[in-house]
Amino acid sequence: MIGYILRRLRGLVPTTLVIVAASFALVRLAPGSPFTSEKEIPPQIRRQLEARYGFDRPLPEQFLRYVGHLLRGDLGLSTKYPQRSVNEIIADGFPVTLTLAGVALVWALLVGITAGVIGAIRRNTIWDHAAMAAALVGISVPSFVLGPLLVLVVSLRWQLLPPAGWGDWRHVILPGLTLGTLSAAAIARLTRGGMLEVVQSDFIRTARAKGLSERLVVWRHMLRGGLLPVVSYLGPAIAGLLTGSVVVEKIFNLPGIGPYFVDAAFNRDYFLVMGIVLLDALFLLVMNLAVDIVYGLLDPRIRYR
Repeated sequence: MIGYILRRLRGLVPTTLVIVAASFALVRLAPGSPFTSEKEIPPQIRRQLEARYGFDRPLPEQFLRYVGHLLRGDLGLSTKYPQRSVNEIIADGFPVTLTLAGVALVWALLVGITAGVIGAIRRNTIWDHAAMAAALVGISVPSFVLGPLLVLVVSLRWQLLPPAGWGDWRHVILPGLTLGTLSAAAIARLTRGGMLEVVQSDFIRTARAKGLSERLVVWRHMLRGGLLPVVSYLGPAIAGLLTGSVVVEKIFNLPGIGPYFVDAAFNRDYFLVMGIVLLDALFLLVMNLAVDIVYGLLDPRIRYR
């Protein structure tokens, strides 16, 4: 297992380099520049700005310079916020985004696994149909519709939670529910399908033949095998919660990295866009590695060498 993890970690280096090169090329192929605006900048000032950020050099040299800064942990300066570095912006916004993603993940796991288990053990009953119908609704309703709807009902009509902003724990509940509902619906369907695949397995029949209670059979044997599809889904899902928080943070006016990313895209803030893309990509790669490790722990048939 240790050797497998070390090989996967070594493989992150070329993958990250490809991601950096692709994102660098894509942002530079976009029309305009960071200094394109409605008000024309004098040519002399424009040349000074390009020299400050290194945009006056050939593209290959700019790329090598950027990679060199990355190796030192420097993500560059923001052209939209010239007094702040990309490192500072991400350090300020990422804890908020991570907190939001964590709350959404807890909500998704609790609701999704519970609904999936109920649907599997009460197959073809009213409980099963209700759980899967709720999951279908959760998958069908996008976050930019669910978020304002929750604000309208929970905040404005019932006045239970604040509609926007960031402060105490109450401010993260509605955004967390909005962000995690889609994943909860997917987890519910995956849990139900995974448990139904193992319900007729030999080890389930053996466990029941030994006289184990149905609760032990479900929680100790069926759920362990039924969660394998969920574990496979969680890697990209967790990274998707980070990237999906862009819309949710805009809706609820949260100071995460989502609004910075949107503004950076509109303002062609090259270094900030690439910094956030690189952060999300690294998070996805690490989560996929963690999923593979957990998958091997859950399924004794899998051996990593």
